[in-house]
Amino acid sequence: MVDAAESPSLTDAEWTVMRAVWQGSPCTARDVLERVADSGWAYTTVRTLLQRLIDKGAVAMRLRGNTSIYEARLEQQQARQSAVRSLLQRAFDGSFGSLLAHLARTERLSARERARLQQLLDEQPEERS
Repeated sequence: MVDAAESPSLTDAEWTVMRAVWQGSPCTARDVLERVADSGWAYTTVRTLLQRLIDKGAVAMRLRGNTSIYEARLEQQQARQSAVRSLLQRAFDGSFGSLLAHLARTERLSARERARLQQLLDEQPEERS
């Protein structure tokens, strides 16, 4: 697996392919193509994106006969964590509180989601001065 500190940043297209790989890894490029059928991409586009992900270390490829088999090296949780960290730095100057405040003002949360968020906040250790 990829070291969490070295998680590669992914483009939107790479996220789409990674989700398809995570759905059923190991898989072939044809499997990925079927899973992203609504994208309208050609087989060659999927292969190009898989190669980029190999180059980034997010996916590994091995041969089984004449068939390339792809397997996720980057865990979904690692990718999400890296993407959120990047967003925090770019858009919120690294402030998690600012991100939460923004989301609370602009997004609707169900009562269940609010309760879960409150529970998570309550579980956070107090900051010491």
